[in-house]
Amino acid sequence: MKSGIHPDYHPVVFRDRAGDFAFLTRSTLTSERTVEWEDGNTYPVIDVEISSASHPFYTGSQRVVDTAGRVERFQRRYGGKDQQKKK
Repeated sequence: MKSGIHPDYHPVVFRDRAGDFAFLTRSTLTSERTVEWEDGNTYPVIDVEISSASHPFYTGSQRVVDTAGRVERFQRRYGGKDQQKKK
């Protein structure tokens, strides 16, 4: 690697406030806010809106879409014509 052309790559804590979840990783992002981590060191903290701890796909709390209403509406619109042809 050439020296002087790459951004600083350092430990950063990413915190999901909705899921009360945080993890320490390395990143080029920076922040003026800091947090004391479990190891006693202080690291910059980046707050994120969603992570695997709060995303519906990973938590299993996905919303179920009402497909029955959609199917009935489709049948009213287009199924009636087929039924009339059969008669």
